[in-house]
Formats: sequence, structure tokens, C-alpha cells
Amino acid sequence: MAGDSNVKVGTPEEAVARIAYLASDVVVSVQPSLATDSEFSSHLKRFVNRKDQSLVAKSADAVPEIHSVRHNADPLLSVFAPIRAGRLVSVTTTSSILLSSIAHLYRLASLPVVLHVALAPKSFPDYSAITSIRNSGWTFLQSESLQEAQDMALTAHALAIRSGKGVIHFFDPTSSASNVPISPEDTTVVRDILNLDNVRRFQAASIAGSGIYADDGRVALAPEQVESPPVGSRLGGVSASEVESAASKATSHTSSKTSQQSVTSSPPSVSTATTIEPAAPVVTSEHIYNYVTSIWSSLNELVGRQYNAFEWTGSAKAENCLFIFGSNTALFSEAISQAQGDDSFANAGILTARLYRPWLGAKLLEAIPKSVRRIAVLEQVSRKTTKWGPLLIDVLTSIKSSVGGVETIVGHQLGYISRDTVTQALRGIFQNLTSEKPIQNLEVGESKPPQQTSEYGLEKPKIETAYTKILDQLFGDRAFIANSLESDNAGISDTISASPAFGFGALLARKERKQKFIAEVKEAAGSGRFLTETPKRSLAKWVASNEDAKKAEQAAEDVVSKLTIDNSRLSKTLLENKQFFRKQSLWLVGSDAWSYDLGNSGVHHVLASGENVNLLIIDSTPYSERAAADANRRKKDIGLYAMNFGNAYVASTAVYSSYTQVLQAMDEADKFNGPSIVLAYLPYFGEHDSALTVLQETKKAVDLGYWPLYRWNPENENKGEPNFSLDSERIKKELKEFLDRDNKLTQLMRKDPQFGAVLSQDFGTEIRAQQKRKAKDAYNQLLEGLFGAPLTILFGSDGGNAQSLAKRLGTRGRTRGLKTTVMAMEDYPVEDLPTEENIVLITATAGQGEFPQNAKPFWDAIKDSTELDLASVKYSVMALGDSHYWPRKEDKIYYNKPGKDLDRVLSNFGAKKLTDIGLGDDQDADGYQAGYKEWESRLWEALGVANIEGLPEEPPPITNEDIKLASNYLRGTIVEGLNDKSTGAISASDGQLTKFHGTYMQDDRDIRDERKAQGLEPAYSFMIRCRLPGGVSTAKQWVQMDDISNELGNETMKLTTRQTFQFHGIVKGKLKPAMQAINRSLMTTIAACGDVNRNVMCSPLPSQSKYHREVYACSQKISDHLLPATTAYHEIWLTDDDNKKTQVAGDAVQDFEPLYGPTYLPRKFKISIAIPPHNDVDVYAHDIGLIAIKGADGHLAGFNLLAGGGMGATHNNKKTYPQVGRMFGFVKTSEVHIACEKIMLVQRDHGDRKDRKHARLKYTIDDMSVEVFKSKVEGLWGQQFEAPRAFHFDSNIDTMGWTKDETGLHHFTFFIENGRIEDTAEFQMKTGLREIAKIHKGEFRLTPNQHLILSNVADEDLPALKTLMAKYKLDNIQFSGMRLSSSACVAFPTCGLAMAESERYLPVLITKVESCLEENGLRQDSIVMRMTGCPNGCARPWLAEIAFVGKAFGAYNMYLGGGYHGQRLNKLYRSSIKEAEILEILKPMFKRYAAERDEGEKFGDWTIRAGIIKATTEGRDFHEGVAEEESDEE
Repeated sequence: MAGDSNVKVGTPEEAVARIAYLASDVVVSVQPSLATDSEFSSHLKRFVNRKDQSLVAKSADAVPEIHSVRHNADPLLSVFAPIRAGRLVSVTTTSSILLSSIAHLYRLASLPVVLHVALAPKSFPDYSAITSIRNSGWTFLQSESLQEAQDMALTAHALAIRSGKGVIHFFDPTSSASNVPISPEDTTVVRDILNLDNVRRFQAASIAGSGIYADDGRVALAPEQVESPPVGSRLGGVSASEVESAASKATSHTSSKTSQQSVTSSPPSVSTATTIEPAAPVVTSEHIYNYVTSIWSSLNELVGRQYNAFEWTGSAKAENCLFIFGSNTALFSEAISQAQGDDSFANAGILTARLYRPWLGAKLLEAIPKSVRRIAVLEQVSRKTTKWGPLLIDVLTSIKSSVGGVETIVGHQLGYISRDTVTQALRGIFQNLTSEKPIQNLEVGESKPPQQTSEYGLEKPKIETAYTKILDQLFGDRAFIANSLESDNAGISDTISASPAFGFGALLARKERKQKFIAEVKEAAGSGRFLTETPKRSLAKWVASNEDAKKAEQAAEDVVSKLTIDNSRLSKTLLENKQFFRKQSLWLVGSDAWSYDLGNSGVHHVLASGENVNLLIIDSTPYSERAAADANRRKKDIGLYAMNFGNAYVASTAVYSSYTQVLQAMDEADKFNGPSIVLAYLPYFGEHDSALTVLQETKKAVDLGYWPLYRWNPENENKGEPNFSLDSERIKKELKEFLDRDNKLTQLMRKDPQFGAVLSQDFGTEIRAQQKRKAKDAYNQLLEGLFGAPLTILFGSDGGNAQSLAKRLGTRGRTRGLKTTVMAMEDYPVEDLPTEENIVLITATAGQGEFPQNAKPFWDAIKDSTELDLASVKYSVMALGDSHYWPRKEDKIYYNKPGKDLDRVLSNFGAKKLTDIGLGDDQDADGYQAGYKEWESRLWEALGVANIEGLPEEPPPITNEDIKLASNYLRGTIVEGLNDKSTGAISASDGQLTKFHGTYMQDDRDIRDERKAQGLEPAYSFMIRCRLPGGVSTAKQWVQMDDISNELGNETMKLTTRQTFQFHGIVKGKLKPAMQAINRSLMTTIAACGDVNRNVMCSPLPSQSKYHREVYACSQKISDHLLPATTAYHEIWLTDDDNKKTQVAGDAVQDFEPLYGPTYLPRKFKISIAIPPHNDVDVYAHDIGLIAIKGADGHLAGFNLLAGGGMGATHNNKKTYPQVGRMFGFVKTSEVHIACEKIMLVQRDHGDRKDRKHARLKYTIDDMSVEVFKSKVEGLWGQQFEAPRAFHFDSNIDTMGWTKDETGLHHFTFFIENGRIEDTAEFQMKTGLREIAKIHKGEFRLTPNQHLILSNVADEDLPALKTLMAKYKLDNIQFSGMRLSSSACVAFPTCGLAMAESERYLPVLITKVESCLEENGLRQDSIVMRMTGCPNGCARPWLAEIAFVGKAFGAYNMYLGGGYHGQRLNKLYRSSIKEAEILEILKPMFKRYAAERDEGEKFGDWTIRAGIIKATTEGRDFHEGVAEEESDEE
């Protein structure tokens, strides 16, 4: 194989893996778990990763498929489909799977499958795994050394192909541990031995099969002549006649009797005669021997190694012989060869079976020298199923029925033999063998080896503890897991004790023990053996209520207490089993391995018993691997199976989709009187998968119906309620069929009780292919009647520009008379490419020089193709990119890389250029348009349609200003869009308008590609943001918000950086009910987004409540004053159920916006209020920043007003930048809302409405100058700003924990990481806050840093609240200073603008940084770190001391030098770096900071003083003097 010419093969598993890879289409690699390699799989994966080619694989690249399967997931199920499809299959495994797979072995024996079996356990293999299946119809070959493993592996594949029968090659890996490494296989030898003609003959025909469990009635047929190469040809240096001669010689010695006949077949040879021939004979043991002898003869000629069915080692005149079926042959042979003349075992011979099955007695007799008189049969069989060993019976049968000199045959059970004990063992064997009355079944050696281990031990993956933690949370001490791996089951293996059958038996035993305990309690209650009388009454009360969990729990507390106080001997006896006083919740916990054979797994027995037992079955198959993992493997749907019984409660859950549904399901299962099954989804690839990976896989599975969330409760029927509750949006096909045919399904399921997930095939690929074909054909048909040359335009678009250009190019082409077709590259059928006349490809650049998502399938299909011939195709490519996006010289190759790759590959396929590639560069004055216009002009010239007269004028693109103007004061067609049930989306124009109403349309980007592959539209949903001035919420409102998130959203809430509630995952049908629910809570969402004044922020200031109320009142006043006046909000969202669209004041009255006008503002407008010394609102970051000034009397005097701050920017566009507010002066409290209004009006009239990237107030002020803008404001206002008053800030973070205000009330600031309120198995934050809100008499304050303050707590209410906080771990604020000072926006998966992760990744990054902080004594230091997924700046990253702004998936721009008080912008330090580089930069930097900082010096200030970064004085020098200059060099 590739790159292996100089390597040595060191283990038999590697030697076998190499042969299996070369000789297979498919290798089924059985592993301990999908995250843990076997001794075979590590090699197989290496070969496939470097794309080594197989000698037989018929795939396009000749690379075989490697199917990794867990050892306990019925791995042989993966063999049936490919082998029946004419694909050669081999399996690499340990012997641990053989006995449980015996039913499959009988059926697969009819097919040319090869099993390579490493005997287990490693320390002392048990050969009973082989003897137990010896009569299954397979051929068995044994190897005992490293070289033999290589040769027998090759023999096994050649023999399977020639005989059409299954071959098992087994070996003990430890037998060759001391062998010298060998050379790799010679591929020429492998090719010759396999005989590729036979291989292709098999691959050319598929094998019919009615099912896995049915006997297909096939028999193995053999040709009349022994199969051999053509006469006269040479096989690797051996002539065909020589091979025939050897085979003929072998045949002449073959026993006329056969020990076994197969029921399997290889394709019969095709006759060339014109007459009807008699049927070919069934393959017999004689045929097998002929085939294998032929193979070994060829192997001997080619490599000089000879093998026989039975191998004899030793003197030809030996009288005593050992027949060894175990792992110590070499050890015995060495000891015999070194024996002294007087040793009883000197000159003894050794026999081993190379060809174990079919058993050829005649060949055994030939192998035994005539001198042999006594044979000791040594069998390493740990699990004896008969009195006599299987090999002993074979030997006795063969020898006793023949005429020979053997007089004595003695069986021995071979134990563990070491080099130190082998001589002693031999003496014992031969003493027994030569005695007058030898003892049969004498044990030789140790029965157990030192440190024996199970090959595939069971362990509970750490990630799977999520569900068992929920069991603990729900039931506490009442939960009992019968098959827990932590249980003490003396003498029983983990594999058995963890099985459902064992656990079920344990539960039944426990129930019996409980009944016995109840009887003991009843007897005790009537006895007089207590020291006091009180236990009797308590026990009697408990007996009466023990079946009611709630009453039993209450009674149990009393009983235990009374018995403890009594302390009599009887009390102590009862307390030894005090767990039985509580009604236990009995559980069995298992994996999806139980899904593969319901009849044998024990699941069936639990269901059929009707016992009150709960099963929690955790399925860990990732959605993205479902096809490879489940296809053709008959993995049953336990949920459907259980529902069919009618007596079982069934729930399908996923903790990373709906935590509350898991709680509900487990609680209902516990209360259900009968068997309950809770199916729990927890997909993961490996133990070290992040929660983000598990979350993304879960979302795909639930969203697409692969793993529907539901609950099925047969008891509901008695209550008049539906049995079935669907808790997710989609269900898979067979579940729907079950519900549609509820009454008929019972009998159907009894007949065929498996509705496996295999029936729910992934039709994504097929659907997409059909869609591509139909779309293309339909368009071609439409164009048939048109004249002009055809032009196909394909686009790959990341942000929409390439798509827009492609559509515009298509329109312009049609006006020029061309027949144009425009589509995404992923929608184009690649097989049509050679038939195109003219084709144009327009592609953006994504990530690190990568193709956009909707272009990847096209690129993947053509990049490595060897069949495309585009000699008749003319093409051109337009590439869009940013020459400064990757500033380092070595990264310049990424600039427009996808377009350049397309141009190169198409040219290589022979296509001719219409015109050279066009390169659009965002850094040009007109952006990519400059390069595009020049390229488009050349394209029309090449197509001969450049100078066309009378071309119509193209309408200008619709802008946001057009949308607002035409909307009739924000109405648009929103109502019509909401009522359109055919889609989960609304129109693009309405999507802009709904922002003004406080909601954004989004889609789940985690599952966007998967849904597209399924032919589905994106998973559209809506984000709703409340308008909550100052961030103050009542406790009742908190509960109402919690209800909305649970019932209408995705069960989480986001506390935003603008001090308000944000809900995600609200589907269109629930959008209006959510808006109405928010309205009922006395909140609103109007103007929470859009080109209006948004939520007015105010510092929460818990330490000065009276002063805070004065400032907070101003925030409310400003908010109300600047609220839009349109009545559209009420008409659209707050109408009655008939949804009649009626204007509040009647159709005749037109709305009027006195402040905003019909087009509102050019861009969003934000106002915040800071209360010194706390700048927690980042007052410099907003369009208007108000700094509260306290008067001499302690009351609010007014505000210093800043204007022109703003965070939004665009990567690499130096015309955009963040900016800090500029000081305008002081405004009195009574005038502040008017001053804010006048600033907003000047912006309304002078802001840039042509370029939204230049439309914020900061650019208006910078363009006009502060003085000019300020004068216009003062002119409208009729007043002048006073001189600013003195103030100072000392931080912009929140102070965690308890504080007491001047009125004596208490406040507690909770740490809410990145503002996400949710429940997890580890942390029930959301539930805890809800419970607190239920009893809290004060208010909640949302902080600008995304945390939460429990405000206004009286002394008498403290104990109850502290108890709840402790119960739910909400009082924990022991986090690093950096984590407490961090903040992140939502980003993926819902934000459409996100370029990289933010909220889901920042906690992970901080965890990796914290160890370095700890090492340098910085753990408690507050360092402000912020992260956003794009440069729009929602988490205000530009003011952070350290900021990471998403540039591409996994890549961030790093900024340093922000002011700790939020007063100074930071500056670019490194561009487009990933995690490894981030850590490499930060670790030494923190070390320097710890050593070099001055007393009290903050990190941002230090980076400037240390010369690491230059200070940014204001936004216009944000791009100047960056640490990493962007180079224009190519």
C-alpha cells in the first residue's frame, strides 16, 4: 500500500487488516465503541484516510468502505446488504461477538464473507468461542504466528471467493507477541492468489435475499473441475499445469466421506455448451480441501511457505503426541525441543489444526506418524458445554474409526501456561498420558491468568450522565438503577450485569424483597419488641400508604426518625433496609445496542411481563452518521415496538432539545403502573465532544423527524385524553403510519414486530437529485421556444452578492436574446456539464478560501473527477473576495481561491474560456462591482451580444427606504404573510418591517444544510425582543416571560446587552400568540428593533435605590416620548381571533408619525443612561449616552450628554468603524427627553439614506463635525447645552453577590453566563429563577452585561430566597474574574449575520484560558473579554480590553487595548486567527502582564504602555497603526 515499502508489520491485527483492506469492497470494523479503536481499526482508518486503493474494490477511487460498528450493536447485521449486492465483505473483530451472533452466522455461511477473529480475552483467550460455532457451516482457518496471520488472512479471502462460502480466520494475538516484525504483503502475490477473474465474476451478480431472518434456500455449487487459472498461463511464476497437478494430488488423498455440507453458494460457472448440462454439485468438504490446497500450493511456489490442513511438528518417529487447540503451541514446541533425554516429553510431537472446519479425519490420520501410540488433546476451552471437549470428540471419532497404531487418547483442559511453568505442565501431561489409567479432562495450568481483563469491557460514557443526573434530580434516593455499572455483582461480568435481562431479574428480586420487607414491617408493628410505642404507630401508618409515593415519602421520614430514636435491636434491623420505606422508582438504563434484537435483548421480556419497571434507553448515534450506522442494520424502533403492546408508557426525549420534556416524561413514566420506556437521545462521536456538537446533532435529528419528541400514555384513554402527545414539530414516516392506523397496527406488529429506523431511510440525496433533474428539465422545456444561444449561470453565494449578480446577469442575458438559466451550483446536475454550450460560474469566497455551502456539492463532484470531458464547453468564472481579508502574506492564496480553483479545473477538463476570470475585490473603490463590470463587458463581447440596441432600463434595486415608504406606516403585507400556511417564512420586505415590531425572522443554521438536503425549506423561526426601559421587571412578569419561552419558544430566554428579554425559536404560527402574551404581561415589543429609537438602557445601580428610581423614571420618559405613533402594531398583533385587519381609527383615518415621518430614521438609534461611577451600560457606545449627575441635595440634577457613539462596522472596510460618543454638554432632567428628540430629528433629516453602512449618527456627526451638528440640534431645541459637569467612572462590569442599599433592602446579582437562561441536566437555572420569582416580593433588574439582579429583598424574606438559591446553585459566584467580566452575542445558530460562534464558544475559550490565569495569579483579576459572531458589535466588543470578532467559522479578529471603564476603543491586533493561535498569543501575554503591571493597572492600559498595541483616540483612527498591517502583496 501507499508509502509502505519500507515499513515492517509488527502485529497480527495489522497484517490481517492490510489483507482485509486489499481484498474487500467493505470492511466491517467492530470496535469497543465508536470513540475507541480496536487493534484492527486504527490501521484500517489510516489506510482509508490516505486513500490507499484496494485490489478488488469497485468504487470510483478503488478505496474500500470501512464501517465502524460497536461490538454490542449486532455488528454482523452490517454484512447482509453489501454482500448480497455483490460486494466482497470482511469483518475484523474479537471473538466476543461470535456467540451472540450465531443466528446470523448460520445465514451468512452461504455467502463469501470473511471474518478475521482475534481471540479474547487477550491475556488468556477462550477457544470455546470457536468450538461453540463450529457447526455453523463456515470454513475455519487458524494461524499461530505473525507470518501465518498474513498468509491465512490471504488464504481466507481467496477461499471464500472460490468456494462461495464464509470463512472464519481465527488467531490468538498474544501467540506472536515475541515474533520479529515481518515485511508487508506483496500485492502481486495477493492479486494472483485472489484470482481477480473470480472476484469480478462474484461482483457482477447480486444475490437475492428475502430478509435477514429468512432462509433463502441457496446451496453452494461447485464446478466439475477444480478451479484453476487458464491452461498455459502462469500464476506469479507457477504454471497452471503445476497448480492443477498439486490440486489433483491433493484430491487423490481426500477422504471419501465429508464431515459437513454447506447450504451456500457461489455463482455457478456458465456453460458454453449448447446442450443442457446436469446441475453442478453442492460444495462439499472435499471441494473446500481442493480449493485450499490449490491456494497453499500457489502460495508455496510464490513465497516458499507451505501449509497443510493439520500441521505436525517434531520427530517422525515420535510415540507421544500433543494435539493443541490453544495459545501455547510455540511455548510447548520450544520446551520439547530443549528437553533432556530422560524427560518424559522428549521427542514428542505436536499437532495443530490449520483447517479446523470442515474437519477432515482422513487428513488427520495422514498427518500423524505411524509411530505415534498416545495422543494428549489439549483444549483451551473455558466454557465447557459437554463432558468431553469438542476437539477430543473430533480426534476420537477420526482415529477410532480407522486402522492405526494409536492406542491412547486423553483429553486435557488447558489453562494458563507461562514460560516458567511449561516444563512442569508437560511433565504432568505425559505422566498422565503414559499411566495405566489416565485421567480424562485433567486440568493443566492456572485456571485464571494474572490480571485477566475483558476485551470489550463496559463503561458508562461520561457524556451519558446527563440523563442519570435528571433521574437523581427528580427522584433522589427513590431512584434505583438495577443494572448500574457501579453495582456490586460478585462474579458476574459487566456485560451480563448491564444487560436488560439481568437488570430485570434484579428488579423482580428487589420487588420480592420489598414485599418481604412489608411483611416484616407488619409483623414488627404488632410486636412488643420496641423500646417505645411510637414506632408502632408510624409503621402502621406507613404500611397503609406505602403504594402512594408522596404519602410514603412523608410517612418514611417519620418512621426513620422514630426508629432512630427508639434504637432497639428491631429498629436497627429495620433501618438496615430503610430504602424500602420509600416507594422506589425502579429503572433499567441501557443503550441503543438493545435495539438490534428485541427478542433476545430482554426488552421484549420486560414489556411482555407487564411489571412496573422503567427502561431508560440512551441512543448515541449522531444524526449525521445515521445512514452509515443504521442503514440495512435492522435497528428496531423500540418506541413503536413498545406502543404496540398497549400496556406500556413510551416517551421519546432529547435533553439537548427539550429539558422540560425529559422531566415530564420521566415523571410520567414513574407514575405509570406498568412497564415504561423512555428513549433518550444523546448523540456523540467521542467522549471529548463538546456540548455544542451534541446540541447541533440533536437539533438536526429532532427537527427533521429522525428523532421525534413524543409521549404515549395508554392510561390517558381512561381520562378521555389522547394517548399520544407530540412534543416536536415533525415525526418520521412510520410513526405517522402508526398513529394513522392505530386500530390496525396491533395485528400487523404481532406478525412483524419491527418497524426499524431502517424504514425511515434518508432520502435526502435522492430527493435532491430528483429536484435538480426536474428543475433543469422544466427550465429547458420552457426555453425551447426561444431563440439565441444558451447561457447557464451557476452561483455559489455566501452572503447573497454572488446570487444577486447571477440573477441580474441572467436578466441582462435574456434582454440580449440569450436563453439563460440561473441556479445555485448545488442544484445543478453535474452530469449535464459536458452538454453545456456556454456556462458562467459566479462564486463568493467563504471561510479560509472555501466554497460557499451552496457550491460545495458541485465542487466536490468535479474536483477529483476523472471522467469529465468538457472539450465542447465554453466557460467563464467570476470570483468575489477581499484581498485584505487574510492579511498575512502566506494567506494570500485564499483571496478568491474558489473562483481560481474552478477556472483551473474547468480548463484542465478541456473547456475553452469565453473570457478570463474576473476578480471582484471588496477593497476596490466600488467594491467587487469594479471587477465585475469589466468582466461582464468582456463576457457580452465573447458571446456576441455586446452592442444590442433598445435594451430596457433596469429598475433600481428596492432599498429599505422604499420598503418603509411603501409600508403604510409599518403594515406592509405582514398580516397576509402570517396567514400564509404554506411556508414558515414571510417575505423579505415584511422581514424588514417586522423588525420595527420587535421581531426578526431567522432560521436555524445548525440544520440549514441538512434540511436543504432533505428538500425542505430552512427551519424558519422568529426572535422576539421586548421593550423594557431600564431593564426592570416585576416578579410576576418574570414568570410570564418564563411561560412564554416554555410554551411558545425554545424553552430558553436571553438577557440581552440592551437590558431586555429576548426569545428564540418561535415559529410563525406562534408569533402572534407570543406577542399577545407579552402584551398581557404589560410589556410590549414595538420599536425594540428597526430604524427607530430602541430600548432605553439605564444602569441598575442596586446600591442606591432611591437615586436609581429617579434616573430610571427618566429612561421610561425618554422611551415613551420617542415611541412610534403608528397603530399598525395593535392592528397586526393585538386583534381578535378573526384576524380582521382594521385600522384602530377606521379605514378613513391615515396614520401620522409626528417624530419619524413615513420613512422613520436612516438607521437604528440607541440611548443609554449611566450612573457614575458605574459605566455598566457602556455609555460611550450609543447614539446618545446620558451620564447622570447628582446634585448637591442628593437628587438627580440632569445629565451630561454624549452623542455619536456606535459599534457597527464591516470587516476590512475602512470607511466603517466603531465610534465613541462626543460630549455635547449638560442637560437638565426636565429637558433631557426634548434634547434627545432634537438630536434624533437632526439625524432623521441629515443621516445617509443611500448607504446603510454609512447611515448611523456617528457618521453624520463625523461628516458634519461635532460643532455643526450640535448647532443644528440647539437651533431646533431653542436652547444651548450647558458646560458638562464633573464625573468619573471606575468600571463597566457588574458586582456579583449581595449588596444592601440605603433603605435597608437587599439585592443579589446572579452570574448569568452570556445572558442565557436555560435548564440543563447539571444546572437547573431556569427552574430555580422561576421558583424564586414565585415568592419574590420585589423586582428583577436586567443588567447591560447580561446578568440579573434580584432587587428589593426585605430582611424577613432573605432566608426563603437564600434557601432556593442554594438548592438551585444560583448563589454560586465563584468564577474567574475574566468569566465574570465576559459577554457574548447570540451568533450561531439563529443570527443570520454571524460569521462564527460566539455565545456557545466563548465559555469554552475562557475555560482554556483560565489555567493560564491561575498559573500567573490572575484568576480573580477582572479582564473584560467580549466576543461577537460578526462586526455589527451587539456585545459592544470594540470597548473590551480583549475582543474577538468573528471573521469566518472558527476564525476571529483579535482586538486589544480597550478601556476598562468603557471609555476607549480597542484596536486590531491579529486578523483571522483560530483557537490554537489565540491561546499561543494570550498565554505569554498574561504572563508578562502579571510580571510587568503597575499597581492597579488594568490589562487594556498595560497593553498600550507595553507597546503591544497603539491607543485608539476615537473611531476615525480605529484602523490606523494596527499591530498587523494588511499587505497588498500577492
